[in-house]
Amino acid sequence: MRILVTGGGGFLGSYIIKELLKNPSYIVTNFSRHSYPSLEDIGVPTIKGDLQKIEDVNRALDQGFDAIFHVAALAGVWGKYEDYYGINYLGTKNLLEAAKNKGVKRFVYTSTPSVVFGEGDLMGVDEKSPYASHHLNAYSETKTMAEKLVLEMNDSKLFMTCALRPHLIWGPGDPHLFPRVIQKGREGKLKIVGDGENMVDIIYVENAALAHVQAFEHLTPGSAVCGQAYFLGQERPVKLWDFINQVLGFVKVEPVISSIDVTTAYRLGWFLEKMFKLLGIQKPEPPMTRFVALNLGKSHYFSHEKAKRDFGYVPKVSIEEGLKRTFSYREKIK
Repeated sequence: MRILVTGGGGFLGSYIIKELLKNPSYIVTNFSRHSYPSLEDIGVPTIKGDLQKIEDVNRALDQGFDAIFHVAALAGVWGKYEDYYGINYLGTKNLLEAAKNKGVKRFVYTSTPSVVFGEGDLMGVDEKSPYASHHLNAYSETKTMAEKLVLEMNDSKLFMTCALRPHLIWGPGDPHLFPRVIQKGREGKLKIVGDGENMVDIIYVENAALAHVQAFEHLTPGSAVCGQAYFLGQERPVKLWDFINQVLGFVKVEPVISSIDVTTAYRLGWFLEKMFKLLGIQKPEPPMTRFVALNLGKSHYFSHEKAKRDFGYVPKVSIEEGLKRTFSYREKIK
């Protein structure tokens, strides 16, 4: 079976490729704007191209694929709407339409719980939770648009699709979450938002990759997975600020003890967003935004029963084992 992974050179994408390669019948190719020697070293070629250019997408799919894992995305809390729209929505639309036209049978989309994240707590909710009525940044808005399109285009016999929503992915090689937290901790720029009791879902990267492959292997004609979205997480949610302080402890950074209430953080984010927009500042991003304030101060964890029921997802690596592996990694987070 020939499988195309978009964004296979990225953090999650590279782990999905490694998980796929455990099955010798899978022939895996990466689609990215850049080449990756680390993938070539394990026998995975890269087709270079831009998802926003339909000619690049058609050229890639002309090589003939049975399935696609669409992992590539522009993530972030700040930036031009057009950039997020182009990569997250238009890129997904191009890939979906080309895939369907060229006979690709299965399409697994990496989404995000941000599609349902509004301004309140989300505690143990399942996939019946509606999409957010309004979005606080371009990332969550364009990922929502893309997920809706992925699920709408499902045909349970000819073109089977599903969307997976992993939350706060971390693990060895993490280039974003832990390094950013550690850097801000070292600079003394972290404050507990709220009372520090808010619970959140997290997921170790190998578990996220495993869930993607499990969903793919259950994405067969008429199966329960067709046209469905799934939350993914660990064996339990964590208290966000306890977890952050645990991570900081691994690298001998002082724990975060100072705090700011959620309302004040939200108002600060609103003010900074207005100022940055007025001044036309794209980089760096504001030190606080409304979205970040709510993510750091509100609870957002989900039921994973649907993923367990429909494709057997159970975390293989525990939180404790994941942290051990992450901080014993030969390229330790610094």
